[in-house]
Amino acid sequence: METQWDILVVDDEEVMRESLAAWLREDGYAVDTASSGREAIAKTKIKDYAIYFVDLKMPGGIDGIETMMEIKHLHEDTSIIIITAYATVDTAIAAMKEGAQEYIVKPCNPEEISLLVNRIIKVKNLQRENTILRKKLTQQYSFQDIISKNSKMHDIFQLINEIASLRSTVLIHGESGTGKELIARAIHFSGDRSQKPFVSVSCAALAETLLESELFGHEKGAFTGASSQKKGKFELADEGTIFLDEIGDISTKLQMDLLRVLQEKSFYRVGGSEEVHVDVRVIAATNVNLEDAVREGQFRDDLFYRLNVINIILPPLRERREDIPLLAKNFIERLSHELSKNVADISENALKILLDYDWPGNVRELENAVERAIVTCKGRILTEEDFSFLCHNGKRKNGWHAPTNMTLAEAEKEIIAATIHRTNGNIKEAAIILGIDRSTLYDRIKRYGIER
Repeated sequence: METQWDILVVDDEEVMRESLAAWLREDGYAVDTASSGREAIAKTKIKDYAIYFVDLKMPGGIDGIETMMEIKHLHEDTSIIIITAYATVDTAIAAMKEGAQEYIVKPCNPEEISLLVNRIIKVKNLQRENTILRKKLTQQYSFQDIISKNSKMHDIFQLINEIASLRSTVLIHGESGTGKELIARAIHFSGDRSQKPFVSVSCAALAETLLESELFGHEKGAFTGASSQKKGKFELADEGTIFLDEIGDISTKLQMDLLRVLQEKSFYRVGGSEEVHVDVRVIAATNVNLEDAVREGQFRDDLFYRLNVINIILPPLRERREDIPLLAKNFIERLSHELSKNVADISENALKILLDYDWPGNVRELENAVERAIVTCKGRILTEEDFSFLCHNGKRKNGWHAPTNMTLAEAEKEIIAATIHRTNGNIKEAAIILGIDRSTLYDRIKRYGIER
């Protein structure tokens, strides 16, 4: 989104003042004029100009240098260009010393003015981008800025505040897209390790051998292609935090290796004989029920107990619908800038569509939906038409219809299978949604031969 930068031309000579203003307007800038330093200061109190052209010699008891100093007092980051017909080394030095960005001599060259302003505007655009990026990073890494008015989320925020500086391991449960890594970052950046590394690893993205090397590193010649020693994520996270996403997907061997790190705070690189010691806080996350995995022999119980010292359960978005308007408007503010689209708000009817939708992909899906709507939007406000794609996929909250031509048992099987799929195999959560206990659900799974 292009930012409109305003310019003020200050000169007591009308011909010079209006000529310079006209040149700048021809380049597409919004330009105001002032005939004296006092008038310029008065206008500055009302409006924040990005660039000032100020004549050095002006009547009325306040010259260009004094005018510039007053403007700088009101708007410290503004750019001021001193212009004069009486150029000397002393006046140039005085102007630059007091904060002038440039010093040019009359008569002004229009081409020189255009190049100068264009260069200053480019710098200001970059500064604006950096400010927005810093704000974005702050929002991501500080738990106070995670947007929610939900009471369960506020309980989590309070817990984060209490555990941020502890060394204890944390296990975060939550569906895909609920923001597990965001919570992990909030824990890290709110505690006394905030100035140390935060290293994130997706355990589901790599095969066992690659993940082992990724976590613990390898020595030169450890395997084909290992042309040099490589530090693993645990070494890179020393004194900081390592975030192990989708921990339930790691192999039995890696479960043993990870247990050793948690117990001994040391490990061996792949192909190495030297023990590596680290001080790392471990935060793990999963979208499956590890208690069920332990019971079924798919996950080591001793590792589970080591990881599950502090347990955080993130509610899905459908259970905190009051956050949907807040999140949507936040995404609009950020994404409209990133996509250079002049979109400022969302209509009430569009919000109703978002509130009626079940969001199986949670906050991540909401963000993607807002981005898609912004890309296709024709106006400054997102309307229900911009979210029509959500109405056609059959997942709106009130869009379910009773199946036809099915027996009761067939319908029960379909409902149970769909619920297990929606909870990513989390039997405990599926049982809660279905309103039955886990033993009954296990019985139905076995009876109907439902795949988990």
